[in-house]
Amino acid sequence: MQLSFPHRETWLHHVNPGLKMVVLTLLFIYVIFIHNLNVMANTAVAMLLLLIWSGHPWRRLLLYASPFILVFISTSTGMMMFGKGETTWFRYGLIHVTEESFYRGMHLGFRSLCMAAAGLLFGLTTRPVRLFYSLMQQWRLPPKYAYSFLAAMRMIPILLDEFQTLRYAIRIRGMGGRRSRWNIYGTLKRYAIPLLAQSIRRAQRMAVAMQAKGFAEGASRTYYVPVGYSRTDTWFLLYMVISFLLAYLAGVGYPYQPEMVDVR
Repeated sequence: MQLSFPHRETWLHHVNPGLKMVVLTLLFIYVIFIHNLNVMANTAVAMLLLLIWSGHPWRRLLLYASPFILVFISTSTGMMMFGKGETTWFRYGLIHVTEESFYRGMHLGFRSLCMAAAGLLFGLTTRPVRLFYSLMQQWRLPPKYAYSFLAAMRMIPILLDEFQTLRYAIRIRGMGGRRSRWNIYGTLKRYAIPLLAQSIRRAQRMAVAMQAKGFAEGASRTYYVPVGYSRTDTWFLLYMVISFLLAYLAGVGYPYQPEMVDVR
């Protein structure tokens, strides 16, 4: 079963996956400590601009980003309508929109949008195989853990195919219409027990095979796919540092809303 769509490889696909993961993790920590609405908006725009080089068409990007847009709307409006403040803009029943709650809601929405854009960028431009090879070669992750994660990810399409086959088999034998659709426990037991039994058998065989290949010994290994650092990593670091520095300077020096810069 195909779980990915064809896309165009860009320079972001050639950035070292381990370095990319570390930089985006530091970005999450940096975003948490931003309390200036103008800086937060500029940082979110800088992250969204990186999605241009994701290699996917804009319609597919909108489809991928639709849950994050919903999160942006829900978090920002929730803080706007039920937050606290002194300058009232609108009041109707439980809904109380103030100037302070509006800016806090926008800040929270931009923060969630920035983190979502970083996660989406990492997922669209990083291959799992290269990520675990980078963690093994540059970050000294033990191969037994890395290959175990890779094997588990390879099992996901197999598990989906087995679920589809089991579903067709139940439908052909006429067992699907014997029980009510509202019987969630019966439906769950019908699918979960065979799939769980097959997964346990497959995991046991894979564990025996990995032990036979010497993955549990912890000895040094050679790699068919060497992953290292290149000039692309330098461009990625320069973009992140320069863009966030400009976002901070522009947010402080040329704010969109000078009256409301601190939303703590």
